Amino acid sequence: MFIKNRFYIAVIIVVLCFIGGYASVFLFTLAQVLLLLLLALCAYEIFLLYVTKRNAVKARRECAERFSNGDKNEIKLYLSNRYPFSISLEIIDEIPVQFQKRDLLFLLSMKKGEEKVLKYFIRPVKRGVYSFGVIHVFVSTKIGFISRRFKSGTSCQVKVYPSFIHLKEYELLASSNKLNLYGNKKIRKIGQQLEPDQIKDYIKGDDYRFINWKATARRSKLMTNVFRDERAQNLYCLIDKGRTMQSAFEQMTLLDYAINASLALSYVSLLKGDKAGLITFERKIDTIVPARRNPIQMQTIHEALYQQATSFYECDFQALYQAVNRYIKNRSLLIVFTNFDSVQAMQRQLQYLSLLAKKHSVLVVFFENIELEEIALRQPSNKTEVYETVIAEKLEYEKTLIINKLRQHNILSLLTHPLHLTVQTINRYLDIKAKGI
Repeated sequence: MFIKNRFYIAVIIVVLCFIGGYASVFLFTLAQVLLLLLLALCAYEIFLLYVTKRNAVKARRECAERFSNGDKNEIKLYLSNRYPFSISLEIIDEIPVQFQKRDLLFLLSMKKGEEKVLKYFIRPVKRGVYSFGVIHVFVSTKIGFISRRFKSGTSCQVKVYPSFIHLKEYELLASSNKLNLYGNKKIRKIGQQLEPDQIKDYIKGDDYRFINWKATARRSKLMTNVFRDERAQNLYCLIDKGRTMQSAFEQMTLLDYAINASLALSYVSLLKGDKAGLITFERKIDTIVPARRNPIQMQTIHEALYQQATSFYECDFQALYQAVNRYIKNRSLLIVFTNFDSVQAMQRQLQYLSLLAKKHSVLVVFFENIELEEIALRQPSNKTEVYETVIAEKLEYEKTLIINKLRQHNILSLLTHPLHLTVQTINRYLDIKAKGI
Protein backbone atom coordinates (compact mmCIF):
# COMPACT_ATOMS: atom_id res chain seq x y z
CA MET A 1 0.00 0.00 0.00
CA PHE A 2 1.28 3.46 -0.95
CA ILE A 3 0.02 6.82 0.27
CA LYS A 4 -0.44 9.46 -2.45
CA ASN A 5 0.12 13.21 -2.31
CA ARG A 6 -3.61 13.91 -2.17
CA PHE A 7 -3.79 12.19 1.22
CA TYR A 8 -1.08 14.48 2.67
CA ILE A 9 -2.87 17.55 1.32
CA ALA A 10 -6.07 16.39 3.02
CA VAL A 11 -4.17 15.79 6.29
CA ILE A 12 -2.71 19.32 6.14
CA ILE A 13 -6.20 20.77 5.71
CA VAL A 14 -7.48 18.81 8.72
CA VAL A 15 -4.52 19.92 10.85
CA LEU A 16 -5.06 23.57 9.91
CA CYS A 17 -8.71 23.24 10.88
CA PHE A 18 -7.71 21.80 14.27
CA ILE A 19 -5.29 24.69 14.78
CA GLY A 20 -8.05 27.10 13.91
CA GLY A 21 -10.25 25.33 16.43
CA TYR A 22 -8.45 27.19 19.22
CA ALA A 23 -10.10 30.35 17.98
CA SER A 24 -13.38 28.97 16.64
CA VAL A 25 -15.60 26.13 17.81
CA PHE A 26 -16.95 25.79 14.27
CA LEU A 27 -13.48 25.04 12.86
CA PHE A 28 -12.84 22.48 15.61
CA THR A 29 -16.09 20.70 14.79
CA LEU A 30 -15.31 20.90 11.04
CA ALA A 31 -11.87 19.39 11.68
CA GLN A 32 -13.41 16.44 13.50
CA VAL A 33 -15.85 15.82 10.67
CA LEU A 34 -13.12 16.07 8.04
CA LEU A 35 -10.91 13.67 9.98
CA LEU A 36 -13.67 11.07 10.20
CA LEU A 37 -14.45 11.56 6.51
CA LEU A 38 -10.76 11.17 5.61
CA LEU A 39 -10.42 7.94 7.57
CA ALA A 40 -13.65 6.60 6.08
CA LEU A 41 -12.58 7.38 2.51
CA CYS A 42 -9.16 5.78 3.09
CA ALA A 43 -10.75 2.63 4.48
CA TYR A 44 -13.21 2.48 1.58
CA GLU A 45 -10.45 2.92 -1.02
CA ILE A 46 -8.32 0.22 0.63
CA PHE A 47 -11.35 -2.07 0.53
CA LEU A 48 -11.91 -1.39 -3.19
CA LEU A 49 -8.28 -1.92 -4.14
CA TYR A 50 -7.40 -4.94 -2.02
CA VAL A 51 -10.57 -6.97 -1.59
CA THR A 52 -10.38 -8.18 -5.16
CA LYS A 53 -8.59 -10.89 -7.04
CA ARG A 54 -4.83 -10.77 -7.10
CA ASN A 55 -4.35 -10.02 -10.81
CA ALA A 56 -6.85 -7.19 -11.08
CA VAL A 57 -4.46 -5.28 -13.32
CA LYS A 58 -2.18 -6.97 -15.82
CA ALA A 59 0.67 -5.53 -17.84
CA ARG A 60 3.12 -7.07 -20.27
CA ARG A 61 5.94 -5.69 -22.41
CA GLU A 62 6.46 -6.42 -26.07
CA CYS A 63 9.61 -5.44 -27.97
CA ALA A 64 11.87 -6.74 -30.71
CA GLU A 65 14.37 -9.49 -29.97
CA ARG A 66 17.16 -7.13 -30.90
CA PHE A 67 17.45 -3.35 -31.04
CA SER A 68 19.05 -1.12 -33.66
CA ASN A 69 21.86 1.04 -32.31
CA GLY A 70 21.42 4.78 -32.72
CA ASP A 71 17.79 4.44 -33.83
CA LYS A 72 14.45 4.76 -32.08
CA ASN A 73 13.17 1.31 -31.12
CA GLU A 74 9.50 0.83 -30.30
CA ILE A 75 8.30 -0.78 -27.07
CA LYS A 76 4.66 -1.63 -26.35
CA LEU A 77 3.00 -2.10 -22.97
CA TYR A 78 -0.27 -4.04 -22.99
CA LEU A 79 -2.54 -3.17 -20.04
CA SER A 80 -5.86 -4.65 -18.91
CA ASN A 81 -8.20 -3.54 -16.10
CA ARG A 82 -10.20 -6.28 -14.37
CA TYR A 83 -11.55 -4.07 -11.61
CA PRO A 84 -15.35 -3.50 -11.72
CA PHE A 85 -14.77 0.27 -11.75
CA SER A 86 -12.60 2.94 -13.40
CA ILE A 87 -9.04 3.33 -12.14
CA SER A 88 -6.08 5.68 -12.47
CA LEU A 89 -2.64 4.21 -13.20
CA GLU A 90 0.95 5.27 -12.75
CA ILE A 91 3.23 2.99 -14.77
CA ILE A 92 6.98 2.70 -14.30
CA ASP A 93 8.84 0.42 -16.67
CA GLU A 94 12.29 -0.71 -15.52
CA ILE A 95 14.34 0.11 -18.61
CA PRO A 96 18.03 -0.92 -18.89
CA VAL A 97 20.59 0.82 -16.70
CA GLN A 98 22.48 2.01 -19.79
CA PHE A 99 19.89 4.78 -20.21
CA GLN A 100 20.42 6.09 -16.66
CA LYS A 101 16.76 7.06 -16.52
CA ARG A 102 14.61 6.37 -13.49
CA ASP A 103 11.73 8.78 -14.16
CA LEU A 104 10.08 6.98 -17.07
CA LEU A 105 6.56 7.46 -15.75
CA PHE A 106 3.27 7.11 -17.66
CA LEU A 107 -0.07 8.35 -16.33
CA LEU A 108 -3.40 7.15 -17.70
CA SER A 109 -6.88 6.11 -16.69
CA MET A 110 -8.83 3.00 -17.64
CA LYS A 111 -12.50 2.15 -17.54
CA LYS A 112 -14.01 -1.07 -16.25
CA GLY A 113 -12.76 -4.04 -18.27
CA GLU A 114 -10.79 -1.82 -20.65
CA GLU A 115 -7.57 -2.82 -22.40
CA LYS A 116 -4.99 -0.35 -23.67
CA VAL A 117 -1.70 -0.39 -25.54
CA LEU A 118 0.95 2.12 -24.49
CA LYS A 119 3.81 2.83 -26.92
CA TYR A 120 7.12 4.54 -26.31
CA PHE A 121 10.56 4.62 -27.92
CA ILE A 122 14.11 4.26 -26.64
CA ARG A 123 17.35 5.08 -28.46
CA PRO A 124 20.37 3.00 -27.43
CA VAL A 125 23.78 4.47 -28.23
CA LYS A 126 25.99 1.47 -27.38
CA ARG A 127 26.07 -2.07 -28.66
CA GLY A 128 25.71 -4.89 -26.15
CA VAL A 129 23.15 -6.65 -23.97
CA TYR A 130 20.40 -4.54 -22.38
CA SER A 131 18.35 -5.91 -19.46
CA PHE A 132 14.75 -4.93 -18.79
CA GLY A 133 13.18 -5.39 -15.36
CA VAL A 134 9.54 -5.75 -14.35
CA ILE A 135 6.70 -3.29 -14.89
CA HIS A 136 5.43 -1.45 -11.80
CA VAL A 137 1.77 -0.41 -11.98
CA PHE A 138 0.37 1.78 -9.20
CA VAL A 139 -3.43 1.70 -9.15
CA SER A 140 -5.78 4.12 -7.39
CA THR A 141 -9.48 4.95 -7.53
CA LYS A 142 -11.10 8.32 -8.14
CA ILE A 143 -10.64 9.05 -4.42
CA GLY A 144 -6.88 9.11 -4.93
CA PHE A 145 -5.63 8.74 -1.31
CA ILE A 146 -4.18 5.21 -1.55
CA SER A 147 -2.56 3.24 -4.37
CA ARG A 148 -1.84 -0.42 -4.80
CA ARG A 149 1.23 -1.68 -6.61
CA PHE A 150 1.20 -4.54 -9.09
CA LYS A 151 4.40 -6.06 -10.45
CA SER A 152 3.80 -7.37 -13.93
CA GLY A 153 5.78 -8.59 -16.87
CA THR A 154 9.04 -10.48 -16.75
CA SER A 155 12.69 -9.50 -16.91
CA CYS A 156 14.27 -9.93 -20.31
CA GLN A 157 17.47 -9.21 -22.17
CA VAL A 158 17.75 -7.59 -25.59
CA LYS A 159 20.87 -7.37 -27.73
CA VAL A 160 21.63 -4.04 -29.39
CA TYR A 161 23.10 -4.58 -32.87
CA PRO A 162 24.56 -2.08 -35.34
CA SER A 163 21.84 0.01 -36.99
CA PHE A 164 19.69 -2.22 -39.20
CA ILE A 165 16.31 -0.46 -39.15
CA HIS A 166 17.02 1.59 -42.28
CA LEU A 167 18.35 -1.35 -44.27
CA LYS A 168 14.84 -2.19 -45.46
CA GLU A 169 14.50 1.34 -46.81
CA TYR A 170 17.76 0.89 -48.71
CA GLU A 171 16.52 -2.44 -50.05
CA LEU A 172 13.29 -0.95 -51.39
CA LEU A 173 15.03 2.08 -52.89
CA ALA A 174 17.91 0.12 -54.39
CA SER A 175 15.63 -2.55 -55.88
CA SER A 176 13.63 0.20 -57.65
CA ASN A 177 16.76 2.15 -58.65
CA LYS A 178 15.66 5.09 -56.46
CA LEU A 179 18.61 5.34 -54.10
CA ASN A 180 18.86 8.99 -55.07
CA LEU A 181 15.58 9.64 -53.21
CA TYR A 182 17.37 8.78 -49.99
CA GLY A 183 20.04 11.35 -50.66
CA ASN A 184 22.28 9.07 -52.71
CA LYS A 185 23.46 10.13 -56.12
CA LYS A 186 22.71 7.79 -58.98
CA ILE A 187 25.57 8.12 -61.46
CA ARG A 188 25.70 6.15 -64.66
CA LYS A 189 28.57 6.62 -67.07
CA ILE A 190 27.77 5.07 -70.44
CA GLY A 191 30.45 3.32 -72.44
CA GLN A 192 33.13 3.14 -69.78
CA GLN A 193 32.48 -0.22 -68.15
CA LEU A 194 33.20 -3.80 -69.08
CA GLU A 195 29.79 -5.40 -68.65
CA PRO A 196 27.27 -4.95 -71.55
CA ASP A 197 23.85 -3.69 -70.51
CA GLN A 198 21.78 -3.30 -73.70
CA ILE A 199 21.84 -2.38 -77.40
CA LYS A 200 20.02 0.78 -78.46
CA ASP A 201 19.56 2.99 -81.47
CA TYR A 202 22.54 5.20 -82.20
CA ILE A 203 21.86 8.88 -81.63
CA LYS A 204 24.05 11.88 -82.30
CA GLY A 205 26.60 12.24 -79.51
CA ASP A 206 27.05 8.52 -78.75
CA ASP A 207 30.61 7.21 -78.90
CA TYR A 208 31.08 5.72 -82.40
CA ARG A 209 33.63 3.26 -80.97
CA PHE A 210 30.80 1.28 -79.39
CA ILE A 211 28.70 0.83 -82.52
CA ASN A 212 27.50 -2.78 -82.73
CA TRP A 213 28.06 -3.64 -86.40
CA LYS A 214 26.31 -7.01 -86.27
CA ALA A 215 23.15 -5.47 -84.84
CA THR A 216 23.48 -2.62 -87.32
CA ALA A 217 23.56 -5.11 -90.21
CA ARG A 218 20.49 -6.96 -88.91
CA ARG A 219 18.42 -3.82 -88.28
CA SER A 220 19.73 -1.82 -91.25
CA LYS A 221 20.34 1.16 -88.99
CA LEU A 222 23.10 2.18 -86.60
CA MET A 223 22.97 0.40 -83.21
CA THR A 224 25.31 1.05 -80.29
CA ASN A 225 26.28 -0.89 -77.17
CA VAL A 226 25.47 0.47 -73.71
CA PHE A 227 27.60 -0.70 -70.81
CA ARG A 228 26.82 -0.81 -67.11
CA ASP A 229 28.96 -0.89 -64.02
CA GLU A 230 31.02 -4.02 -63.74
CA ARG A 231 29.74 -6.32 -61.01
CA ALA A 232 31.33 -8.73 -58.56
CA GLN A 233 34.02 -6.28 -57.49
CA ASN A 234 35.46 -6.42 -53.98
CA LEU A 235 34.61 -3.81 -51.37
CA TYR A 236 36.19 -3.86 -47.90
CA CYS A 237 35.27 -1.65 -44.98
CA LEU A 238 38.38 -1.12 -42.83
CA ILE A 239 37.37 0.18 -39.40
CA ASP A 240 39.86 1.86 -37.07
CA LYS A 241 38.95 0.99 -33.46
CA GLY A 242 41.66 3.12 -31.83
CA ARG A 243 41.22 5.80 -29.21
CA THR A 244 40.62 8.60 -31.74
CA MET A 245 37.39 6.84 -32.75
CA GLN A 246 36.02 7.04 -29.21
CA SER A 247 35.06 10.69 -29.51
CA ALA A 248 31.34 11.04 -28.97
CA PHE A 249 28.75 12.94 -30.96
CA GLU A 250 25.14 12.99 -29.70
CA GLN A 251 26.10 10.30 -27.17
CA MET A 252 27.32 7.85 -29.84
CA THR A 253 31.00 7.24 -30.52
CA LEU A 254 32.51 7.75 -33.96
CA LEU A 255 33.29 4.03 -33.93
CA ASP A 256 29.58 3.20 -33.74
CA TYR A 257 28.81 5.67 -36.52
CA ALA A 258 31.44 3.92 -38.64
CA ILE A 259 30.02 0.50 -37.78
CA ASN A 260 26.50 1.58 -38.76
CA ALA A 261 27.76 3.06 -42.03
CA SER A 262 29.78 -0.09 -42.81
CA LEU A 263 26.70 -2.26 -42.35
CA ALA A 264 24.58 -0.11 -44.67
CA LEU A 265 27.38 0.19 -47.24
CA SER A 266 27.93 -3.57 -47.28
CA TYR A 267 24.22 -4.08 -47.79
CA VAL A 268 24.01 -1.67 -50.72
CA SER A 269 27.16 -3.10 -52.34
CA LEU A 270 25.67 -6.60 -52.24
CA LEU A 271 22.47 -5.28 -53.80
CA LYS A 272 24.60 -3.73 -56.54
CA GLY A 273 26.24 -7.08 -57.31
CA ASP A 274 29.57 -6.50 -55.58
CA LYS A 275 31.27 -8.56 -52.88
CA ALA A 276 31.39 -7.09 -49.38
CA GLY A 277 34.06 -7.75 -46.76
CA LEU A 278 35.23 -6.34 -43.44
CA ILE A 279 38.47 -5.74 -41.53
CA THR A 280 38.68 -4.16 -38.07
CA PHE A 281 41.98 -3.20 -36.48
CA GLU A 282 43.59 -1.49 -33.53
CA ARG A 283 47.07 -2.49 -32.29
CA LYS A 284 46.52 -5.66 -34.29
CA ILE A 285 44.00 -7.04 -36.76
CA ASP A 286 40.93 -8.13 -34.84
CA THR A 287 38.38 -9.29 -37.42
CA ILE A 288 38.62 -10.33 -41.05
CA VAL A 289 35.52 -11.20 -43.06
CA PRO A 290 36.57 -12.10 -46.63
CA ALA A 291 34.63 -10.36 -49.40
CA ARG A 292 31.93 -12.69 -50.66
CA ARG A 293 28.49 -12.50 -52.16
CA ASN A 294 26.34 -15.23 -50.68
CA PRO A 295 22.99 -15.35 -48.83
CA ILE A 296 24.57 -15.33 -45.35
CA GLN A 297 27.23 -12.65 -45.93
CA MET A 298 25.15 -9.85 -44.40
CA GLN A 299 24.45 -11.94 -41.30
CA THR A 300 28.17 -12.73 -41.00
CA ILE A 301 29.09 -9.03 -41.25
CA HIS A 302 26.31 -8.06 -38.84
CA GLU A 303 27.49 -10.49 -36.17
CA ALA A 304 31.11 -9.45 -36.66
CA LEU A 305 30.25 -5.77 -36.22
CA TYR A 306 28.20 -6.50 -33.10
CA GLN A 307 31.26 -8.01 -31.40
CA GLN A 308 33.55 -5.01 -31.93
CA ALA A 309 35.07 -3.35 -28.86
CA THR A 310 38.11 -1.18 -28.20
CA SER A 311 40.92 -1.05 -25.66
CA PHE A 312 41.61 2.65 -26.45
CA TYR A 313 45.09 2.10 -27.91
CA GLU A 314 46.66 3.83 -30.90
CA CYS A 315 45.86 1.99 -34.14
CA ASP A 316 48.60 0.26 -36.14
CA PHE A 317 48.31 0.97 -39.90
CA GLN A 318 51.40 -1.15 -40.55
CA ALA A 319 49.55 -4.21 -39.29
CA LEU A 320 46.63 -3.21 -41.50
CA TYR A 321 48.85 -2.98 -44.58
CA GLN A 322 50.40 -6.39 -43.87
CA ALA A 323 46.98 -8.00 -43.40
CA VAL A 324 45.57 -6.48 -46.59
CA ASN A 325 48.66 -7.54 -48.53
CA ARG A 326 48.32 -11.08 -47.19
CA TYR A 327 44.57 -11.68 -47.44
CA ILE A 328 43.32 -9.46 -50.28
CA LYS A 329 44.89 -10.59 -53.56
CA ASN A 330 42.56 -8.93 -56.08
CA ARG A 331 42.24 -5.20 -56.64
CA SER A 332 39.52 -3.90 -54.32
CA LEU A 333 37.90 -0.75 -53.04
CA LEU A 334 39.16 -0.19 -49.49
CA ILE A 335 37.10 2.25 -47.44
CA VAL A 336 39.06 3.20 -44.32
CA PHE A 337 37.00 4.66 -41.47
CA THR A 338 39.34 6.57 -39.20
CA ASN A 339 39.73 10.01 -37.62
CA PHE A 340 42.70 12.29 -38.26
CA ASP A 341 42.72 15.31 -35.98
CA SER A 342 45.89 16.84 -37.41
CA VAL A 343 48.26 16.69 -40.36
CA GLN A 344 50.92 15.13 -38.11
CA ALA A 345 48.57 12.28 -37.18
CA MET A 346 47.90 11.62 -40.85
CA GLN A 347 51.59 11.83 -41.80
CA ARG A 348 52.42 8.97 -39.43
CA GLN A 349 50.11 6.66 -41.38
CA LEU A 350 50.53 8.10 -44.87
CA GLN A 351 53.25 5.69 -46.00
CA TYR A 352 51.03 2.67 -45.33
CA LEU A 353 48.01 4.26 -47.02
CA SER A 354 50.21 5.07 -50.03
CA LEU A 355 51.36 1.45 -50.25
CA LEU A 356 47.72 0.29 -50.15
CA ALA A 357 46.79 2.79 -52.88
CA LYS A 358 49.37 1.29 -55.26
CA LYS A 359 47.40 -1.93 -55.50
CA HIS A 360 43.88 -0.94 -54.48
CA SER A 361 41.50 1.99 -54.65
CA VAL A 362 41.61 3.59 -51.20
CA LEU A 363 38.99 5.94 -49.77
CA VAL A 364 39.79 7.45 -46.37
CA VAL A 365 36.70 8.58 -44.44
CA PHE A 366 37.24 10.87 -41.47
CA PHE A 367 35.08 13.23 -39.46
CA GLU A 368 34.39 16.92 -39.09
CA ASN A 369 34.80 18.32 -35.58
CA ILE A 370 31.39 19.92 -35.04
CA GLU A 371 32.35 21.74 -31.84
CA LEU A 372 35.38 23.32 -33.52
CA GLU A 373 33.19 24.47 -36.40
CA GLU A 374 30.82 26.18 -33.99
CA ILE A 375 33.71 27.94 -32.24
CA ALA A 376 35.27 29.01 -35.55
CA LEU A 377 31.99 30.51 -36.80
CA ARG A 378 30.99 32.40 -33.69
CA GLN A 379 31.64 36.11 -33.19
CA PRO A 380 34.19 36.52 -30.36
CA SER A 381 33.24 38.96 -27.63
CA ASN A 382 36.47 39.02 -25.62
CA LYS A 383 40.18 38.31 -25.94
CA THR A 384 39.88 34.68 -24.77
CA GLU A 385 37.23 33.91 -27.38
CA VAL A 386 39.42 35.51 -30.06
CA TYR A 387 42.24 33.08 -29.22
CA GLU A 388 39.80 30.15 -29.19
CA THR A 389 38.37 31.16 -32.58
CA VAL A 390 41.81 31.46 -34.19
CA ILE A 391 42.90 28.05 -32.87
CA ALA A 392 39.62 26.48 -34.04
CA GLU A 393 40.07 27.95 -37.53
CA LYS A 394 43.63 26.61 -37.66
CA LEU A 395 42.52 23.10 -36.70
CA GLU A 396 39.69 23.23 -39.23
CA TYR A 397 42.13 24.32 -41.94
CA GLU A 398 44.27 21.28 -41.17
CA LYS A 399 41.39 19.09 -42.37
CA THR A 400 41.74 20.72 -45.80
CA LEU A 401 45.50 20.12 -45.73
CA ILE A 402 44.88 16.45 -44.94
CA ILE A 403 42.58 16.11 -47.97
CA ASN A 404 45.15 17.77 -50.26
CA LYS A 405 47.98 15.60 -48.94
CA LEU A 406 45.98 12.41 -49.49
CA ARG A 407 45.09 13.52 -53.01
CA GLN A 408 48.79 14.00 -53.82
CA HIS A 409 49.33 10.30 -53.05
CA ASN A 410 46.39 9.16 -55.20
CA ILE A 411 44.24 8.48 -52.14
CA LEU A 412 40.57 9.43 -52.17
CA SER A 413 39.12 11.12 -49.11
CA LEU A 414 35.77 12.01 -47.58
CA LEU A 415 35.37 14.52 -44.75
CA THR A 416 31.89 14.18 -43.31
CA HIS A 417 29.55 15.06 -40.47
CA PRO A 418 28.88 12.00 -38.26
CA LEU A 419 25.12 12.19 -38.86
CA HIS A 420 25.64 12.23 -42.64
CA LEU A 421 28.26 9.51 -42.67
CA THR A 422 26.12 6.67 -44.04
CA VAL A 423 24.51 8.63 -46.87
CA GLN A 424 27.71 10.38 -47.95
CA THR A 425 29.74 7.17 -47.87
CA ILE A 426 27.19 5.38 -50.06
CA ASN A 427 27.14 8.38 -52.39
CA ARG A 428 30.90 8.18 -52.74
CA TYR A 429 30.82 4.41 -53.31
CA LEU A 430 28.28 4.83 -56.11
CA ASP A 431 30.37 7.62 -57.62
CA ILE A 432 33.54 5.49 -57.56
CA LYS A 433 31.68 2.52 -58.99
CA ALA A 434 30.14 4.56 -61.80
CA LYS A 435 33.53 6.02 -62.78
CA GLY A 436 35.07 2.57 -62.88
CA ILE A 437 37.89 3.56 -60.55
